[in-house]
Amino acid sequence: MSIPSSPSDIEIQTRRDLAAFYRLVAHFRMTDLIDTHISARIPGTADHFLINRYGVLFEEMRPQDLVKIDIGGHLIAGQDPAKSRVNVAGFTIHSAIHAARHDLACVIHTHTADGIAVSCQAEGLLPISQHALKFYNRIGYHDYEGVALDLDERARLVRSLGPHDVMILRNHGLVAAGSSIAKAFHNIMFLERACQAQIKALSGGRPLSMPSEEVCKRAGDQGADRPEVEEIAQLGWQAALRLLKPLPTSLNEAAS
Repeated sequence: MSIPSSPSDIEIQTRRDLAAFYRLVAHFRMTDLIDTHISARIPGTADHFLINRYGVLFEEMRPQDLVKIDIGGHLIAGQDPAKSRVNVAGFTIHSAIHAARHDLACVIHTHTADGIAVSCQAEGLLPISQHALKFYNRIGYHDYEGVALDLDERARLVRSLGPHDVMILRNHGLVAAGSSIAKAFHNIMFLERACQAQIKALSGGRPLSMPSEEVCKRAGDQGADRPEVEEIAQLGWQAALRLLKPLPTSLNEAAS
């Protein structure tokens, strides 16, 4: 892919962070071969976004493998169309959220086995683990409408998400977002772990312990209202980056 000759420093950093996010998702085994996707808004631009070039495995993702598009999914000038294919259904979901929620800088959609399994359960995410309680009364649900190719679905996706940062796409998978790439990573990690715990708990064949409504609400408030939540997300992000091999320090080095 041809990278613009003089990308801004903020775009370079966003590319590096988003490429790292893709590789971390692979590290934690949340991929679905070449499907699913993560997008990030480029700060300071008129709704320009980065998303994966369709066909690149997440563990292979480099800064130059990210495609720059606008809110309509159109390529920004300076890129080779033959090397800049994006997942059309993927961007339907992402564009809906980015257009409606300017407070969210990064959106991730996954198809993990446990996430899909919970999405198929009528009760949705049960408040049975500390990870799940982080999202108590703070999660949206969207009914399955088929592969997300119909742009009219975007309005319904936004209504389903509401004011929340995470959503379960019924019979499909998970969506998580955040005000930063670090916060989106934090949210998908907690949501995925909550789904893993739920599937294991339900498979045990024993009665479940359900916290009281009062405890559920308090735990949800603790996960959302504490001022240090953003700091914790950043600490977790920096720790996770140490799991990866260092990314190139510049786009020129990345392309070499």
